This record gives sequence, structure tokens and C-alpha cells, in this order.
Amino acid sequence: MAGNSIGKLFKLTTFGESHSDFIGGVIDGCPSGLRIDLDFIEKEVQRRKPLNENFSTQRKEEDVVEFVSGIENGTTLGSPIAFIVKNKNVKKQDYNHLKDLFRPSHGDFTYFNKYGIMASSGGGRASARETLSRVIGGAVAKLLLREYGVEVVGEIHSIGKWDYASQRDEIDKDLDKIVENGDSLGGIVSCRVKNCPIGLGEPVFDKLSADLAKAIMSIPATKGFEIGDGFDSTRKYGSEQLDNWNSDFSTKTNHSGGIQAGISNGMDITMKAGFKPIASLYRKVDSIDKEGNIHNVENSGRHDRCFIPRAVVIVEAMVALTVCDHLLRSFTNKINR
Repeated sequence: MAGNSIGKLFKLTTFGESHSDFIGGVIDGCPSGLRIDLDFIEKEVQRRKPLNENFSTQRKEEDVVEFVSGIENGTTLGSPIAFIVKNKNVKKQDYNHLKDLFRPSHGDFTYFNKYGIMASSGGGRASARETLSRVIGGAVAKLLLREYGVEVVGEIHSIGKWDYASQRDEIDKDLDKIVENGDSLGGIVSCRVKNCPIGLGEPVFDKLSADLAKAIMSIPATKGFEIGDGFDSTRKYGSEQLDNWNSDFSTKTNHSGGIQAGISNGMDITMKAGFKPIASLYRKVDSIDKEGNIHNVENSGRHDRCFIPRAVVIVEAMVALTVCDHLLRSFTNKINR
């Protein structure tokens, strides 16, 4: 299976399945001398954990991170940083009744047709469990970005059709509704990169915008991505979208979201990621077997009804990994005299 790594100079490779003994990752390219704040990494891991037992997964994992290489006395050595996390709360029996069945809107069918075999439980590599490795890798990237004054901050923009800042009551009612009906909700996460240096991005195919899009779209259940005004800009005149200059080379507006021609311009980088509702429902749904027969079965696994609160730190992690990689790559662009 290819495609398990992201980044060129600062590279994260993840491994493990939802119900394997371990999941983990290897960070290659992290410079030596970086102090690793284990308390910060633990806080990032905690942010990804289920927040509400009513609409989050019932799977409770300790998520204890063990770094096994690349760090000595709390400082990076410059060699690959490997880490593992034990999967302890595994219930493979929850998936016995789904053996040889392909659930609707899941990766079961595509994985099986691509590889001829698939993990017997928990969604395998397609499971959101894999995103824990991203959060850990992203936490290390955030620590490196912190050395350069760069900060990545995400927040919930909306859940379902409701604005998170102003329509909390409507959201709570909708969350109660999906719990009652065994349904699920998606939403949008916004993210901002503060104090990003000018000049990150590698035209023409490794534009910062393009790599951010790839990073965000690799997160499970992601269906949309935009930078700056995004799709709203398509409904405006060009005169309404110009980011006119200030005398200090900042811009009066930031319609372009801090990126022009694929290269950061020094303004905050702003983006949004849209997530579809989780396809695992707590109700009977039609699944199909390998012979094409439809079976109406109930999903008894443990799944999020609304993943959006947990997705914020994952979006931040993927943005941090991408910006960190481009920051290191920018050091090779020109001779500094």
C-alpha cells in the first residue's frame, strides 16, 4: 500500500489499522536541537479524544504516546522520530455480522476491490483512528513552527446547517435529534495560520495552496476545501476581490487567504474544511455482499455521530505538517547574503 507519507523535507509516515495492536508514525527530517514538550503533545492528543458520550464514539483509548527513537533527553537528534500508541479498547466482535458485507458510503468496497483483502474490523486504514498519528506528528510540527513564531489555530465554523458561533441552541437540538434517530451530522472546520513568513510554496505543482488542499482532503470524511473567500469569490466582481496594498506591504483585505500564485504573502492563511456526516449510523442500513445481494443490517460498532469537535485538532495537524515542510523547503530557495 503506497501513499502513507506526507511531506518532502519534513515527512510523516503513519502505520497501523483501527484494530491492530499498535498505531504509530515516523517523522523524518525534523532538525536536531528541537525541545520536545511532551505535555503539549499530550494536550493535543487529548483534544482528539471523544468529548461527549451522546454523540462521540464510545471507544475509550488511553492513547499513551511512546517515542522510541530520534529524541534524547527531550531534544531531537535529527534522526527519524518514531512513535507508537497501543490500541487497547478493541472489540473486533462488533464487526462479526458485517463479515463479507460492504457498508454503504464506506471504504469497504473500494479497499476490497483495490487490494483483494481488507481489515476484518474497524475500517482498517480508512478508520479515523489513523488520525491519531497525524495529531502526534502535527504536534511536533507545531513545536518546530513555534520556534519561528508561526501558530496554527482551528475552530468549529458550523455543524450541520447551523453557525457554531451564533446558533448553539439549534445545534444542540439537532444533536439530540440524531441521537434519537440513530443519524449523524457533518460540518465545517476553519483554520488560520498566524505569522506565516512570506515566500512559502513551490510553484508550479507544489503550491502551498495545493499542498494544503491535499493534506486536508486526506482526512477521512473530508468533502470540501477552500482558501480565503473560496467559493464565495466566484460570485463577486474582480474589483471586489482585490487585496489592495498598505505601505508596509500588508494588504487592506485578505480575500486571497494569505496565498497568491501559490506562495504565502505574509498575511494570515485562512481556510475551511468541509466534512460529510459519518456514514456509520446507529440504525439498519442496506449493505451488499460479494455476490450482489442486499442485506438490511444494523451497525453495532462504536462510531461518532458528529465528528466535528474532534476534527479541529486534526485539521490543525495537517496544516502544521504542510506549513512546516514548506518552511524547511524555503531555506533552499535562494542564497542569503
